[in-house]
Amino acid sequence: MESESAQPQKAASLVLVSASPRRQQLLRFLGIPFEVQPVSVRELDAVELTGREQALLNATLKAVIGSERFPDQTVLGADTVVCLDEHVLGKPRDLDHAREMLRRLSGREHQVITGVCLALREKERFWAFAETTRVWFRPLRDEEIERYLQQVHVLDKAGAYAIQEHGEIIIERVEGSWSNVVGLPLERLARELEEWFGLPKGFLEYGLKGKILGKGGENREEEV
Repeated sequence: MESESAQPQKAASLVLVSASPRRQQLLRFLGIPFEVQPVSVRELDAVELTGREQALLNATLKAVIGSERFPDQTVLGADTVVCLDEHVLGKPRDLDHAREMLRRLSGREHQVITGVCLALREKERFWAFAETTRVWFRPLRDEEIERYLQQVHVLDKAGAYAIQEHGEIIIERVEGSWSNVVGLPLERLARELEEWFGLPKGFLEYGLKGKILGKGGENREEEV
């Protein structure tokens, strides 16, 4: 990151270029003021891209496009993908496709990768990073899959599930950032924003303690 990031900026605030209510709820934990200004982009999903590459490229694409509209503000773009056997699972086409995805994930480990990009076009500053969380599904019977699909709207969710919505039905354990699976790796993002805005080390991360940092989310202060 450029040396300028070590110099405190007058106001630490963000433009979140995402319509996801889950990301908005997560970002509130950091205590940094932000406004929501979604951008419309055609996300990349080329088969030759790894999950990490896809998440980083899509997050960067969103942030760059957003920074064209808000050149004097720090723009945050993010993209989350679910990977099973190095294959990226997108959003299901319909409920039959969702059932197929959940059966593939049943009893197995997969990875959830979130790419994040910060952009401040006015000063030509751009920074992107990605975090990976390992997730293990419980072995699922067909009736459990049906029960989950009855309780959760999955058609707008990569991998056909949301850990924060009745995750106890399908999730066995999580290794890594729980919030990363929801849509933003808050622990890593806190450190990156501290450096970006020149804030004291630990200033933002301290505010997360006791909220959602427990493994598997068991210590969450509120649901997201």
